[in-house]
Amino acid sequence: MRILVVDDERLLVKGIKFNLENDGYEVVTGSDGVEALEIASNQQIDLIILDLMMPRMDGLEACQRIREFSDVPIIMLTAKADDMDKLLGFEHGADDYITKPFNILELKARVRALLRRSGGGRKETVKNILTVDHITLDVDARNALKDGISTELTAKEFDLMELLMRNPNRVYSRETLLDTIWGYEYHSEIRTVDVHIRRLREKLERDPAEPEHIMTKWGVGYYFKV
Repeated sequence: MRILVVDDERLLVKGIKFNLENDGYEVVTGSDGVEALEIASNQQIDLIILDLMMPRMDGLEACQRIREFSDVPIIMLTAKADDMDKLLGFEHGADDYITKPFNILELKARVRALLRRSGGGRKETVKNILTVDHITLDVDARNALKDGISTELTAKEFDLMELLMRNPNRVYSRETLLDTIWGYEYHSEIRTVDVHIRRLREKLERDPAEPEHIMTKWGVGYYFKV
């Protein structure tokens, strides 16, 4: 599946591209509405993530013009949370709307939902039940189980665990985890990640002092071992 990401914030585009490619999508990028229109009209695109405020041509105009020749699903990104802006986005042809700063896992969930609705979902590769040994995550129900018994996780704990389990044996630095789970605008001490990892071990590992799956790569970061 090919996803077009268009935003004039380079760091944001880089982060979205990194995370979507981790899920197996092919990602092409642009920086303004003119590029969005050119790419959408010349390439096979399965979904578009489009910023509202951009130079040369804004997201509303780009969305409206894309709708003249394509019914590709479009998610609109904006720093504005006003209901009128959302209505304008929908009136110009957007299918969904997400406000910055956002949780990347929420964005990926919306991508999957829109692709399923449009008939382009990767049902064979996108798993919503993640199970390794005694740990299970039911992503749709947002439920975690240890040895079959439901264990309550906070929203951030669940997001962190989902990211690690979806990418087994991949080591993530604390900085990357902060950017991915807490958002690109999040400013906090790096120990936030350490605290959440400790709590996940206490809730999901059989022996938190000797974890089997939620592992530390000393001097680098954390990973989920399978």
